[in-house]
Amino acid sequence: MTIAHEVLGPPDAPVLVLLNSLGSTRAMWDPQVGPLSDRLRVVRTDARGHGESAVVDGPWTVADLGRDVLELLDELGVARAHLVGLSLGGATAQWIAVHAPERVHTLSLLCTSAHWPDVQPWIDRAAAVRADGVASIAPAVVGRWFTPELAQRDPALVAWAQAMVASTPAEGYATACEALATWDGRADLGRITAPTLVVAGDLDPATPPAMLREIAEGVPGAALHVLPRASHLANLEQAGTVTGLLLAHVLGQGSYEQGLATRRAVLGDAHVDRSLAGVTPFTAGWQEFITRTAWGDVWNRPGLDRRTRSIITLTALVALGNEHELVTHVRAAVTNGLTEDEIGEVLLHTAVYAGVPRSNRAFAVAQEALHPTAPPL
Repeated sequence: MTIAHEVLGPPDAPVLVLLNSLGSTRAMWDPQVGPLSDRLRVVRTDARGHGESAVVDGPWTVADLGRDVLELLDELGVARAHLVGLSLGGATAQWIAVHAPERVHTLSLLCTSAHWPDVQPWIDRAAAVRADGVASIAPAVVGRWFTPELAQRDPALVAWAQAMVASTPAEGYATACEALATWDGRADLGRITAPTLVVAGDLDPATPPAMLREIAEGVPGAALHVLPRASHLANLEQAGTVTGLLLAHVLGQGSYEQGLATRRAVLGDAHVDRSLAGVTPFTAGWQEFITRTAWGDVWNRPGLDRRTRSIITLTALVALGNEHELVTHVRAAVTNGLTEDEIGEVLLHTAVYAGVPRSNRAFAVAQEALHPTAPPL
């Protein structure tokens, strides 16, 4: 099925997908959309059975929600995206990051969980909305979304949120509750390879910080931020802070997009396209790592220009005898402004410190890279 969505921002910018919480619509992301869409192609969605998306006969699971998002990305022609999900949307984003890692640049999980220890409240809530409608529980739900201080200070926000919850179709809400009751992603947290940001509200009764800490400890390299004075919809209560965290995570130093651009500039499109064409779920994490860390961070640091970095790289590769990488970086050195004579001087100089046999072999590899038809040394 095609879930309801809207697309905002520059058409050639990296794509970021916003996934809504239980009982909300894509309007919950209103504070983030403006700043994010200045620099990103933002796709915000209504989960099935919410907002303008169709109510689908149940039962269905978090996996089905994840497949909805992947189908939407396919329809939009998006091979890879940054995922941001809160609560129900966070569970959906976790599933996608585990089962389709090649589709995820970065992962941002807000006020969500890898499982709920007590599932009976979800079953009870599903029964309640089927019997009495979603409006019957809207005040209680929104009471957990915001801290009492914010609710008292901004009654218009509370009224808006209650109306949004009440507008959710009863069957869509109930089936989503049942999907969360069956959700347990704990065993797969270690399979997530995308750089992951985890955000908790310190006063969130629905997904308290301990639940987010469990995710952060389970996902390799994940960063946890606990926001003060924030409840469940932390993106509304601490809008500026959350937006800043998302921008820093997605576009900060060492971003995948920076790395991919630098990698293409230095190694050439053909080389990079060949590497990316061979990406599998097994190697996706490695490609993400080298593109973000080596090319997005180290090669983009301001302390040395690319020409100097090529000289250093050639020296290290010769010293270590890394012939396969040496071929690539001899060609990259030419792209970065070194002449053949200068490359020869680097290899000659390295012989004094790394050994004649290493440099002798390096000259042979470099000649083959620069002049494939020349006689071998």
